[in-house]
Amino acid sequence: MNEEKHWDNIGRAYDSQIFDVFTSDRKKILPGFFKKHARKSGTAIDFGCGTGKSFQYIAPLFKQVVGVDISNELLSQAAKRQYKNVLLKQMDLTKPRLSLPKADFAFCCNVAMLPEIEKTHTIIRNIQRALKPGGTALFVLPALDSVLYAAWRLIEVYKREGVAIDNIPDSEFDYFKATKRRLLEGIIYIDNVPTKHFMRSELDVVFSNAGFTLTQVEKVEYDWNTELSSPPRWLKDPYPWDWLVECKKDT
Repeated sequence: MNEEKHWDNIGRAYDSQIFDVFTSDRKKILPGFFKKHARKSGTAIDFGCGTGKSFQYIAPLFKQVVGVDISNELLSQAAKRQYKNVLLKQMDLTKPRLSLPKADFAFCCNVAMLPEIEKTHTIIRNIQRALKPGGTALFVLPALDSVLYAAWRLIEVYKREGVAIDNIPDSEFDYFKATKRRLLEGIIYIDNVPTKHFMRSELDVVFSNAGFTLTQVEKVEYDWNTELSSPPRWLKDPYPWDWLVECKKDT
């Protein structure tokens, strides 16, 4: 898929079509992590900034913020937020040798999830290279564990309604339409788009290989209506989630 063309085409519909992590975050844990790593004299980079939804949280905490995205259309919308300390750059994060200032902090929200696994790993490595030694990165990543868990709970919902597992419509599990090998790589279809999802143990391997040390892994939890069209009231925690990965660049 041509990523630049894809996101340019979404353009002005971005805010209505693309899942909003900041709004959906049940416990609102992201702002706390930003404040934890605030550095008034430092530089932060938002890798895959889209329309700049993170800027209201990050811009007040750093001297300079660089917003990077592959789409000029999305960057033009991000520019309308008019933060004086935000610099916007159009870049393909899967390309080597990105020209960026060395950063104290990096944020990457549901961007390192391309179905081309090596490209996804390249994005993570590029973020590592953009950090100063000892710098911190914060990633939000799709959780394969959550998808499997949500499907298991959906089966339970049907059972309580008297529907046997073999009678559940196949369409309920359309997101599992990758081949067996691709499923094992964590490829799940979201709105018919193949998307890389991560297992918890996989994070240890991938980030170590990229030159990071994991310092904390948490869940960004979402309400059940993000997974099911009409979730029953009895369906409570554990809730579906994305991984929130905090890591440091090895010195």
